Amino acid sequence: MYRVVRCTREKSGIFTESEHEVVLEVPLTISVNGRHALTVMTSPVMVRELVIGILYTERIIHGPDEIESIQVEPDRVSVLTKNPFKILISKKTVLSGCGGSSSFLDVAKLPEITSDLVVDVADIRTGMKQTLQSDLHAKTGGVHIVGLFSPGGVVCIAEDIGRHNALDRVIGYGLLNNISFSNTFAVSSGRVSSEMIRKCLIAGIPVIVSRSATTSLAVEIAGKTGLTIIGFARSDQMNIYTHPERVRGSAVQPDT
Repeated sequence: MYRVVRCTREKSGIFTESEHEVVLEVPLTISVNGRHALTVMTSPVMVRELVIGILYTERIIHGPDEIESIQVEPDRVSVLTKNPFKILISKKTVLSGCGGSSSFLDVAKLPEITSDLVVDVADIRTGMKQTLQSDLHAKTGGVHIVGLFSPGGVVCIAEDIGRHNALDRVIGYGLLNNISFSNTFAVSSGRVSSEMIRKCLIAGIPVIVSRSATTSLAVEIAGKTGLTIIGFARSDQMNIYTHPERVRGSAVQPDT
């Protein structure tokens, strides 16, 4: 997951020869039924979960039961599906800093959240704390982390150079392990963008929490589709941007 490289380190005006751990970034080519679907710049771990998550959130498959076989090689994954492959993405490269197939999202075509999940503030804070306990991030400072949690605790935690890939990984894990996404919430170390919201909506994850910021389009889409966004979840505070009713005790106290 990382490589040690040489560098010149400066501290207090003094320059010295040194070494530092840098996270691996590799291209992963995904083909479906013999056709090149996309290339992902990613971290080389949990590859099967990543691919299944991407194919699901890009709506190429509706579940892992539609996959007949999946062959994982060092830089390539070949997938055979039981149904004819409908090409929704073609020869695209998903860079490590971003993700997704469209710059414009039609909210009317996105599913709505129907979950009745209500989460406790304590569970949100515990989830954030567990998600951020990453040895790889401590070594390199170069990965995003996404955790998937249920009220009973952690379901899966995944790391990647891109937050979208990390989210796809935990979704892929959930699909492979028959997790009911409607009873889960996602926790991310990175910004909540419209693409992160799109992936949560397709999976049916009703709440996403981040230690970082969100975007205006993410808030707009989440507000219309029933998804709860929580940002700047740090220490003893958080901002609930949409659908606060999914956080127990969130009713604002009236002025007296």
